[in-house]
Amino acid sequence: MSDLAQPLPMTDTPVKVAPLRISERHVAGALILALCAVLVLIIALPLWALLSKSLENTDGRFVGLANFVSYATTPSLFYSLLNSLLVAGVTTVIVVPLAFLYAYALRRSCIPAKGAFYAAAMVPVFAPSLLSGLALIYLFGNQGILKSLMMGASLYGPIGIIAAEVLYCFPHAMLILVTALALSDGRLREAADAMGTSRWRIFHTITLPGARYGVISATFVVFTLVITDFGIPKVIGGQFSVLATDAYRQVVGQQNFPMGAVVGIILLVPAVLAFFVDRVVQRRQSAMLSARAVPYVPKPDRRRDLALLGFVGLIALAIVGPYAVAFWGSFVKYWPYNLSLTLGNYDFAAVEPDGWGPYRNSLLLASLTAVIGTALIFTGAYLIEKVKLFPRLRAFAQFLAMLPMAVPGLVLGLGYVFFYNAGWNPLGFLYGTLAILVINTVAHFYTVGHITALTSLKQLDGEFESVSASLKVPFWSTFRRVTAPICLPAILDIAVYVFVNALTTVSAVIFLYGADTKLASIAIVHMDEAGAMASAAGMASVIMATAIAVKLAHVGLDHLVFGRLQQWRQR
Repeated sequence: MSDLAQPLPMTDTPVKVAPLRISERHVAGALILALCAVLVLIIALPLWALLSKSLENTDGRFVGLANFVSYATTPSLFYSLLNSLLVAGVTTVIVVPLAFLYAYALRRSCIPAKGAFYAAAMVPVFAPSLLSGLALIYLFGNQGILKSLMMGASLYGPIGIIAAEVLYCFPHAMLILVTALALSDGRLREAADAMGTSRWRIFHTITLPGARYGVISATFVVFTLVITDFGIPKVIGGQFSVLATDAYRQVVGQQNFPMGAVVGIILLVPAVLAFFVDRVVQRRQSAMLSARAVPYVPKPDRRRDLALLGFVGLIALAIVGPYAVAFWGSFVKYWPYNLSLTLGNYDFAAVEPDGWGPYRNSLLLASLTAVIGTALIFTGAYLIEKVKLFPRLRAFAQFLAMLPMAVPGLVLGLGYVFFYNAGWNPLGFLYGTLAILVINTVAHFYTVGHITALTSLKQLDGEFESVSASLKVPFWSTFRRVTAPICLPAILDIAVYVFVNALTTVSAVIFLYGADTKLASIAIVHMDEAGAMASAAGMASVIMATAIAVKLAHVGLDHLVFGRLQQWRQR
């Protein structure tokens, strides 16, 4: 858990916040209204445009559900839906049990080097999803060094997609399950141990029920990630069609915008269902915890710990190994016939017209998104949480802030195509520019940053605002001089989260880049299409190295900021 989660001392009595002066009410109302307008513009209107486009024909005339009927009655398109469900279902069945056992080893055993195993499992988070597909091609593709293990089967298709998605989704499930196992009450386990209850009975009557909501949440998260992912099916899917690649072909290849919108709406359904189920799960999970709950501290058990150590070692190797091979392959002259090393694959100008330009664009996008997005997200969260005015307007802003969590990146990208590229929209000049990429990326990752900011703000005693109001200090001065400095660790967390995700995103921006704003993740797709797999792996490796470096710098800076903050609190 981040240091930002450590609560400040709270008073036992409710704090009565003094009313804001008239001028402050006007400023607060204008700011909340502006926040709602921004969120409507970058989130709600693109989704409305997507829905509208799905109900129109290619001439822009309203046809109701005719496009959906056409989709369902076109075998090739309908099979893409079935393929997506198959791939997502199989991946989920594989990932969730493996991630649960891995999280169990980290939380409920005494294995050594837990930090190293946790870091190993997190490697895919820092790379574009395409890299997992490229890594498996190096190992099991037509020229893979372990091709013989495929026993004649082809990697290019459902097998490859499922394997790559397992690599990509594993850390997301593990994070949820580690948290679920950490939140359970250890007193039940201690009582069961004292009564001599068998380990299997303890597991299926205490451990598993205690983490069941985390298992449900991880299941929906993995299923949604797989069914909406574009990068992996594009790289390793071959002729095996899924919904994400269908949407790309309909919009980019065939210019059939209504049918692309239909696919986007279909992709939105499982994400929305997962979102609402996750909301219910989180409320139920919170209700299970009590103030007297104590964390379970595992006791050494040689047989159990050795077995779990072997398991996590194999999983960590299965995760890190393919990425290491892909990194190695990016330096190889001609895989697998000439394994001598070269830097020639990093001469991107030989296979990409803009050379290193896409990487520079990605850095610029990530930096602008981190700065602009973090300022908007944290300020918006402050207005929603701390400015106790216009409750309906703030509730509407809260709804809009939570909406992106239920919207896959590919769907949001399609919405931006139909809204910002519409002939009637005066903002159409933004299409294809870096600005539209920044706006889209901020909207795509808004919700997680918003939740992080709310969590930090809720830990602040309301007396700060009460005292400021009684002293006639404007709320914006309190925000600048007190709230923001105290919440600096959370602000850094948001900035790094947005930066890393902006650097690695593919699906949300695949429709929006222009000739001068191609991103590194898009360049990887094009390099792979051109057969320059080593250069594609090289570009992906550069992105991953950059993301990891930023995260390591954040860890060091976070410790420094937290130390200074503790000194400030003591004074």
